[in-house]
Amino acid sequence: MVRTAEQKKLNPMRDIKVDKLIINCCVGESGDRLTKAARVLEQLTGQEPVYSKARYTVRQFGIRRNEKISVHVTVRGDKALEILERGLKVKEFELLQQNFSSTGNFGFGISEHIDLGIKYDTNTGIYGMDFYVVLTRKGYRVGKRKLQQSRVGKNHRITATESIDWFKKTYDGLVLAEPSV
Repeated sequence: MVRTAEQKKLNPMRDIKVDKLIINCCVGESGDRLTKAARVLEQLTGQEPVYSKARYTVRQFGIRRNEKISVHVTVRGDKALEILERGLKVKEFELLQQNFSSTGNFGFGISEHIDLGIKYDTNTGIYGMDFYVVLTRKGYRVGKRKLQQSRVGKNHRITATESIDWFKKTYDGLVLAEPSV
């Protein structure tokens, strides 16, 4: 049975929702700046961030292998939607076409954390961070569960165009084709 476009829109299993929001703050060095960045993320999310290590040594940047260089935190639920809204306000609800991946997820970066509504502290400084949003539909659990695991069908996967449409509809956002100079 072939479904029409209207029938697909009415299907509640095809509704797109935010699964999780990952916020990454890469400092590029361990020590005091990294702990301050972790404090900023904890202030923003109310969760304890996780430290990430460098995969290999890069002498030009002064990074050694297994040295802690960044912090990230994963937020889910209503808290993720609230923080995402604040992050998109900073970007004025404008994203680029290249911000959206082929798997239907999208990400963007902000240069100053104080734009999110966190008070500026002279001891802490200013940190930029990356936001990455993972979108899902109902039924994605079949690919993740332990028992009777199977694949999500091709027609049920989220594409880049579907995620762009979701972004435009949900946040009344604007997707630009090329970056403005």
